[in-house]
Amino acid sequence: MEVESMRPYSSRELDRAESAEIEALIAASKEPHPDPVTWIDEEVRKNVLVTAVDSLLNWGRHYSLWPVNFGLACCAFEMVATAVSRFDISRFGMELFRPSPRQADLLLVAGTLTWKMAPALKRVYDQMAEPKWVLAMGACAISGGPFRDSYSVVPGVNLIVPVDVYVPGCPPRPEALLHGIIMLHQKIDKDTFLKKRQDDQAPLR
Repeated sequence: MEVESMRPYSSRELDRAESAEIEALIAASKEPHPDPVTWIDEEVRKNVLVTAVDSLLNWGRHYSLWPVNFGLACCAFEMVATAVSRFDISRFGMELFRPSPRQADLLLVAGTLTWKMAPALKRVYDQMAEPKWVLAMGACAISGGPFRDSYSVVPGVNLIVPVDVYVPGCPPRPEALLHGIIMLHQKIDKDTFLKKRQDDQAPLR
């Protein structure tokens, strides 16, 4: 078997061959190769959550309402009854009624508010940290009820503090209070953090 004699390449020919190979590689490398590692996509899908700042903050506030009870009359019995196992307010994470307004963000006003008690209600509300909400429970808290025309009764809690949710009744049952809490949750879900921040920074007029 004859072996063809290999003639030696000159340095110029080697440079040309190397240049042609590099040019061909450059022409074929315009697009990146797809990543063969597929576990990264799976990890991102399982462990990365993309959401809006408002949705995240409102989700946390929604499930972390800590009420301070301001029971004034017979409606307070119905408010306390929501904590028993039959109605179970702990489903909403609210079974721990706070003894201090500085640890609470929901003020439950249940019962008849008199003008003599109004300064105490205003003081408790002012000591609560932002964001905070108020729920008026019962006809007396909402409008004074049958004692509206009395000289000593406040005809509506909203004359003293801003009210977010009204729960009518005389007295309203625990189910009505739970429905009012659900309505408050829906209101919190629609809250906008940036708008509230702009309102807080707006100059007073």
